[in-house]
Amino acid sequence: MPTIPPTLFQHALDNPGNGFDAPTDYAILLDAIASAGKVISSEINRAALRDILGSVGSVNATDDEQQKLDIIGDDAVASALASTGLACAMGSEENEGLIEVEGSQLDGPYAVVYDPVDGSSNIDVAAPIGTIFGIFRRVSESGPGLMSDILQPGTAMIAAGYVLYGSSTILANSTGEGVNFYTLDPSVGDFLLTAEGVTQHGGSHVYSVNEGNSPNWHKPDAEWIAHVKREGYSARYIGALVADFHRNLQKGGIYAYPGDAKSPSGKIRLLFESAPLAYVAEAAGGAATDGTRRILSIVPEQLHHRTPVYIGGKDEVDLLASFHARC
Repeated sequence: MPTIPPTLFQHALDNPGNGFDAPTDYAILLDAIASAGKVISSEINRAALRDILGSVGSVNATDDEQQKLDIIGDDAVASALASTGLACAMGSEENEGLIEVEGSQLDGPYAVVYDPVDGSSNIDVAAPIGTIFGIFRRVSESGPGLMSDILQPGTAMIAAGYVLYGSSTILANSTGEGVNFYTLDPSVGDFLLTAEGVTQHGGSHVYSVNEGNSPNWHKPDAEWIAHVKREGYSARYIGALVADFHRNLQKGGIYAYPGDAKSPSGKIRLLFESAPLAYVAEAAGGAATDGTRRILSIVPEQLHHRTPVYIGGKDEVDLLASFHARC
């Protein structure tokens, strides 16, 4: 008989990494994120049938137009994490400040940051989207968490990952060494281990960037893109960070979202997107920079701190950084 792969909960229980008070803590937190991922996956699959396509006519904390699924996903992740009793503070791209949970005192030993639905505008056209998360140990004393528990550099993360909703639903996670993939099996209603200790694929000349913004790029980025085109690189751009990152993690390449004349600080959020994925990239042997600094070394100045980001294979990121170093 074929071997049945372990469930996400069992595998996380057996491989908790470092930084958690107990092996069960990591398994419980990851399982909560997985539970929210199941809800979001189900809602995506039925979006047109349930009339949850499109926007709600409002913007989130950083003035991005909110999609209906943004709100559903945000509630799903917050509720699942709050139910564990292990979080002291939670921060989401969809909320201006720390998340308040009605009827629950958040006083656990961990702080969690997340983007509930990355690339949510892709829902209307059935393109891939994702959820991104990162976990810190709290730095404040016991009791309700503080903003200081969230405003930590990526080097302080003890785990991070993402959920990709595409042709299948895949949860990727890492506690610092290699990346594990779990695939949602609808027949059993659980995530099962499908790849363990994944490392960054090298040697692929692929770049993922929105070249529609290139007229506003700064000189280093313009020179870099001209160089990779001369070298025969291929462009692959899905338009959802998780989807582009996941592809490049397995196939090789670099994802770039530069700062430019219109948005000098970039558009990608440090805490909710860049730092967790940088953690995953480095765990897989890749790299991530804002052009001059390692993404994981940047201390967020505020909850919705934005940054340019270049992330993927180490050789490709080093090449990009060389153009910034000379200008």
